[in-house]
Amino acid sequence: MAEERVELRIYNTMTNEKEIFATKEPGKVSMYVCGITAYDYSHLGHARASVSFDILYRYLKHLGYEVTYVRNFTDVDDKIIKRANETGEDPLALSNRFCDEYNVDMSDLLCERPSKEPRVSDHIVEIKDMITQIIHNDYAYVVEGDVFYSVEKFPNYGTLSGQKLEYNRAGERVAVDSRKRHPADFSLWKAAKPGEPSWDSPWGPGRPGWHIECSAMSACYLSHKFDIHGGGIDLIFPHHENEIAQSWAADKESCVSYWLHNGHVTNNNDKMSKSLGNFFTIRQITERYHPLALRHFLISAHYRSPLNYSIAQLETSSDSVYYIFQTLEDCRGALSPFLQVDTEKKEKESQIDDASKECIKKLNVEFQTKMSDDLQTTVILTSALQEALKFVNYSLKMFEKTAELQLVQSLLEVEKEVNKVLSVLGLLSSLSYAEVLQQLKDKALKRGDLTEDEVLRLIEERRQARINKDFAKSDEVRAGLAAKGVALMDVGNETVWRPCIPSEPHASPT
Repeated sequence: MAEERVELRIYNTMTNEKEIFATKEPGKVSMYVCGITAYDYSHLGHARASVSFDILYRYLKHLGYEVTYVRNFTDVDDKIIKRANETGEDPLALSNRFCDEYNVDMSDLLCERPSKEPRVSDHIVEIKDMITQIIHNDYAYVVEGDVFYSVEKFPNYGTLSGQKLEYNRAGERVAVDSRKRHPADFSLWKAAKPGEPSWDSPWGPGRPGWHIECSAMSACYLSHKFDIHGGGIDLIFPHHENEIAQSWAADKESCVSYWLHNGHVTNNNDKMSKSLGNFFTIRQITERYHPLALRHFLISAHYRSPLNYSIAQLETSSDSVYYIFQTLEDCRGALSPFLQVDTEKKEKESQIDDASKECIKKLNVEFQTKMSDDLQTTVILTSALQEALKFVNYSLKMFEKTAELQLVQSLLEVEKEVNKVLSVLGLLSSLSYAEVLQQLKDKALKRGDLTEDEVLRLIEERRQARINKDFAKSDEVRAGLAAKGVALMDVGNETVWRPCIPSEPHASPT
């Protein structure tokens, strides 16, 4: 697929435009993405951010870049301390546990691990050094052990978010404090309070403010100048705005080339978040839906667009993933008897047919064109990929009539190209096609409150009804299973089942 090279364009929040992507160092990409505040299990909003930037990470590598991908963990924060006080747990032990749980969820969603996963508690020295430099440059001031950034001294404050300084109020996670010179001034260092984790500093014992951690850790691993900074759209203000200000105050040469932000996951069109209490954790979803179905759902809308959560959408994604893997399994099953053909014979007759060449070319061109246009995953899922899968199914019908070696080779090449696309999208499991299909069936049974034995018993009951010409009973069994998300298909003299979108919607997970 690398033949059809198209210039990559990505949307830069700083300029509000799609821009041609050009790296600071040829062939290499430096990327920093804000990670989670680790005090609870991660929800769908976290999953969307992680999957969105995982797609970017995979695609950049697919284009041949050497990518240094840094995603942090906030393991020192007010929310962590509050939760730890509620549970009687050490704050760092609690955050460490939820960092590990997050990585379990990311592994389930097939997100690749970043190059670096720094934690705040491991970078206190770098944070203190940056604060010291900001104070030295006269962009921060100390009040009773607290250190505040003076926003009025930064001439470009508000450039990323478009917020005017005169209209700014104290931002998220920034307490109103009469000691501040300006209401929008934010904490770089917080003086120690009883029962909170703290570290010694030139300004007295305390801990970092929220914003400084990302400036310090991105500089630590990527320098003050790097290519991409990403995160959720809710981080534009105040978090990323404050990062820009404090990084500039520490080093006036600091520069991020592209600011990328993914859209919210919404629930009934309200942002899904812990603070609003309208969220589902990743595990609540993957308990009932395959992680690949959830990943498919998360990339079914453009990464910058809002994505409204619904059971119907999850069912559609689950059905789509099943179709993908069933097609690939059917292809592999049909071709397997021919895969041991003599190698010399293969080489002599390895020319693939024109229809397959056209299918591969179309998939290749559309994949490169749409992914290079700010990662249009939804178009890939609904257009080129679907057409390639339909082509495989059509070819398999032809294969039943004539099992020519050329057709075997052609189908193998189409399968290989489909798998390349699925790999970049993160939808290609390390398990076999058959194993993924069985997992999808198991999840469908769970959602329908059924067991395989019950389904087989009902299939037998329907068979007997048909023998007795009791077609009303036969239809009743089929409809009852369809309502629960199980479709029956008569194949010759045998009846098999597969998951389907239920005719009666399942309830949301709780």
